[in-house]
Amino acid sequence: MAEQTAPPESTGTPGAISAGPPGPVAEDRPDKPDAAVVRDALGVGIAVGLSGFAFGVTSAGSGLSLLQTCVLSLLVFTGASQFALVGALAAGGNPYTAAAGAFFLGVRNAFYGLRLSQLLALPRAVRPFAAHWVIDETTAVTLPQPTRRAARIGFTVTGLTLYVLWNLTTLVGALGAEALGDTDAWGLDAASPAVFLALLAPMLRSTTERVTAGLAVVLVLTLLPVLPAGVPVLLSALAAPVVLFLMGRTKRGPGDAKGSNGAVTQRKKGERHS
Repeated sequence: MAEQTAPPESTGTPGAISAGPPGPVAEDRPDKPDAAVVRDALGVGIAVGLSGFAFGVTSAGSGLSLLQTCVLSLLVFTGASQFALVGALAAGGNPYTAAAGAFFLGVRNAFYGLRLSQLLALPRAVRPFAAHWVIDETTAVTLPQPTRRAARIGFTVTGLTLYVLWNLTTLVGALGAEALGDTDAWGLDAASPAVFLALLAPMLRSTTERVTAGLAVVLVLTLLPVLPAGVPVLLSALAAPVVLFLMGRTKRGPGDAKGSNGAVTQRKKGERHS
């Protein structure tokens, strides 16, 4: 469950989203009918919630018991991290390494919480429960909403639909794993990562984001054959600082360094002549 920073109390105009994304302010954007928000939220919640079946099958096929599989969905409730955990265990990875990989993959939800806490401004009593629903899908539905009311509806409907369906289909998948036989032959373990990538791809708008994602993929594919399961996922996080460092050097350029050195040299010469 992702931790969520406590949001500040709402001080803006009722129904308006504070600290919205760049572009028109919330008050200037047209309202969205509640029915349209519910429709979009249900579409995402149902489509992704059904993929819990794939997790149930994959988890049971990886050797986890029915209870362990269901508890993971009930308490962890972040598909990509759950698949990473059972995938690493199935590949023979160390349980601690597998758990660490799943944990760091789920850390992104904490950053989602920082943003959503401002948009939703939920009552304090509700925040601990809402934090459990801060995941990729609820964030994707909530952020584009033009008003706080629409954001709250989108978040609630998506979270509730997805949580109920994900756990029900996890149970069905775990119970039906034996009937499917060899679960690897079905390729069901790719379902949640595919959903995650489908949600992530439209958010990679800048060159920096695309290069970082591409480098992370290259790192994982390169290290996968030579390192224990779960470790490549951890090391792929190094893509971000590497890209930021290289792009910073590119923007600064070699000329800047020479110019700076030249200025220092001229200053020293002037001091000697004086």
